[in-house]
Amino acid sequence: MPIYEYQCEKCCHCFEVLVFRSDDETADCPQCGHSQVKRLLSYTCFLGSSSDGGSCKTGSTKGFS
Repeated sequence: MPIYEYQCEKCCHCFEVLVFRSDDETADCPQCGHSQVKRLLSYTCFLGSSSDGGSCKTGSTKGFS
């Protein structure tokens, strides 16, 4: 289940949404209720079987889409 980051186009509030199904990717701003939000590009974490145990970056790239 992915977690998507969104930013409201009305009040600029940033928030995250846990998506349970692939057809449930729409979100409303929890602060003002506005339905026009844009999904932001976020860093991801990949866990693998490499010798270093994977690669992980923290933080986000708020403002990028």
